[in-house]
Amino acid sequence: MSSGHGADSAPAPNRHDDTRTTSLTAKGGMFRSLRVRNYRLFATGQVVSNTGTWMQRIAQDWLVLSLTGSSAAVGITTALQFLPMLLLGLYGGVIADRYPKRRLLLFTQAAMGVTGLALAVLTLSGHVQVWHVYLTALALGVVTVLDNPARQAFVVEMVGPADLRNAVSLNSANFQSARLVGPAVAGVLISALGSGWAFLLNGLSFLAPIAALLLMRNGELHKVDRAPRGKGQLREGLQHVAGRPELIWPIVLVGFIGTFGFNFPIWLTAFVNDVFHADASAYGLLNTVMAAGSLAGALLAARRGTSRLRLLIGAAAAFGLLEVMAALAPSFWVFAALLVPIGMCGLTINVTANSGIQLASDPALRGRVMSLFMMVFMGGAPLGAPLVGWVTDVYGPRVGFLAGGVVSLLAAAGIGLALARAGDLRLKVDLRRGHRHVAFVAREPSARQEAVTTAA
Repeated sequence: MSSGHGADSAPAPNRHDDTRTTSLTAKGGMFRSLRVRNYRLFATGQVVSNTGTWMQRIAQDWLVLSLTGSSAAVGITTALQFLPMLLLGLYGGVIADRYPKRRLLLFTQAAMGVTGLALAVLTLSGHVQVWHVYLTALALGVVTVLDNPARQAFVVEMVGPADLRNAVSLNSANFQSARLVGPAVAGVLISALGSGWAFLLNGLSFLAPIAALLLMRNGELHKVDRAPRGKGQLREGLQHVAGRPELIWPIVLVGFIGTFGFNFPIWLTAFVNDVFHADASAYGLLNTVMAAGSLAGALLAARRGTSRLRLLIGAAAAFGLLEVMAALAPSFWVFAALLVPIGMCGLTINVTANSGIQLASDPALRGRVMSLFMMVFMGGAPLGAPLVGWVTDVYGPRVGFLAGGVVSLLAAAGIGLALARAGDLRLKVDLRRGHRHVAFVAREPSARQEAVTTAA
């Protein structure tokens, strides 16, 4: 997804990698990014730590529900974890643009491991209280302010712009593959030994990405000029986004969906506990089923050579509609089956918006743009999660889930209608031949005019 200044200033690969990059784009297929050694190391480390992260996420939600019996408390935990992103996310992007991203990631991965180990000690010693979980969630959120924009922007430095969409899709597949394993293992551990062992394994899992980052070869990274220290850098990033539809509309849409439509820790715990009267194993199973759909969506996205803004809107509309259907599901297995397409649509929203925004951004501003994207996508949780948790507690899980689906559906319809009235804006990103192609199509009363901008 690219046009204007962002396309013109796209980072070029190192000269000695030009032939390799073009060849991989043409012949590598679904997994072409994995032929890049640095990215292969990165992906290997991430699949280990992602598995631990999912184990902790399931254990954390279940522990809070066990300690309090309240869906609102689960919502508060989610809100605290994402509150720093809402308040400080843009500053994290400024730091990510200013300092070497590999060095930042070494710090953030180590800090995340420490938070998991701290919660493990508290839980295994029998001293854990709900405020301990709140505090560790908040600490993890602070680290995420730096980790997310640095990690997102580091992908293009590993694989180059031609393979960025493929790498983003494989990152999502990586995350969802871990989601297949992590919740299932967490469910067994919680039932057999308690939540503390899941926290311990998560803390230790961060040794894998730290080792991967240390083993990377600096000379094979695609260099991007870092932003110098100066005034007005935050404002510069916001101005870069403000007047560009290929940036602003995906960010607005994922803001609504991230705030109101992605509150699955609240809804799934509530459905398992209050509607289906099951245990932690069932909660782990639902997360695994949803991950299967997300993984399928990620692999489909890795094969897709183009992205369109209308694909993003269509996936968002389907996502909202499927959530409405799941809220009304008559049985556990119907509910579980609907989580598969919900996962596919949610992943399509994420990959399409993420890769398109990165490609449309000026490389020197990419950290700031991605921090804004992550701020509205993840930072909306402190606003939406407590509200959704309160609705779920007061009116029941079905009403809470239904409300989230309706908001997502209305957001997709509203933005789609606004684009149609503005002239049926169509944005296309074509990476199949190693270049980016952007098309804007304006509908007029008597004719259809097309302007095409192509960036090598």
